Amino acid sequence: MVGIFKQKNPANALRLLVYALILKFSLFLHPIAPVLHPEDNYLYKLILHALDSFFHGAPICYSILSFLILFTQATLFNRICNHNKILPKATYLPGMSYILITSLLRDWNDFSAPLLINSIMIWIWYRMIELYNSPRPGSAIFNIGVFTGIISLLYLPAMIFLLMVLFALVIMRPFRIREWLMGMLGFTSPYYFLFIVLYLSNHWSWKEMLPRIMLTMPGMPSSIWITLGIALLVIPFIIGGYFVQLNLSKMLIQIRKSWSLLLLFLLVAVIIILINRANSYENWIVTAVPFAAFHAAAYYYPTKKALPQILHWLSFAYVIVVNYIL
Repeated sequence: MVGIFKQKNPANALRLLVYALILKFSLFLHPIAPVLHPEDNYLYKLILHALDSFFHGAPICYSILSFLILFTQATLFNRICNHNKILPKATYLPGMSYILITSLLRDWNDFSAPLLINSIMIWIWYRMIELYNSPRPGSAIFNIGVFTGIISLLYLPAMIFLLMVLFALVIMRPFRIREWLMGMLGFTSPYYFLFIVLYLSNHWSWKEMLPRIMLTMPGMPSSIWITLGIALLVIPFIIGGYFVQLNLSKMLIQIRKSWSLLLLFLLVAVIIILINRANSYENWIVTAVPFAAFHAAAYYYPTKKALPQILHWLSFAYVIVVNYIL
């Protein structure tokens, strides 16, 4: 399977869809309706209210929507990785890795605010990569700031991604105070319109405006299967990180900076999973994009084919057991 997706074959787009259906078909067998959490912000509540009136609360509709979102994210992420030559050759391994790792934890397949955030964060990461050679960095940085503000209106802890924007400017651009101010202005723009709407609708309240953020330790895994799933998430990441470090000298400077952004992405995402929620793993999906890139490296770089095959089929077998047998 790794050998098939390692090739850039147009038929692999269809194979990726079949691969996703095999791993995620349990979504349709056991559909779950979304649940609001205290960290879910205004925009997500509005989206959920609109969907609920359209779907009439049918869980299967949310399962179909979740599958479509996850597959779209995998396809988009794969295309961006190939366009920016994150790996030396164009492959379908980033998309395959994204589908596989989002199946390791059941909560990652549920419709949620963090799931929606990933779609925007893939785009933000792409725009950050483009900053290195951007002819108009001001407008690009402003747009990145705007979309970072939007994801915080979906999920409150996601405002921590503002740190990623600021550090990305350090990595990708020479220091210019104007560009930093453009990023901050973009981030605050969605809140400007939110405050206007709340004021005109007589829902303005300073107590509601102030973010309630509290750091918590993630809940301990409740079963050996969850522990195993987390291990299958971390071990290929470590192997992929080793091979990326080993091949850094062969990469162009923009690609090295892209990998640095992915590592920064992961570090900021880890901070987010420590905020407010400790009773589920839904919000852990914000780590899926950088994890998928490093997993793809673990499948791509080893010269001996046995290691990638073992890593893949162990994860694949785990997903089948957890989703269809347990």
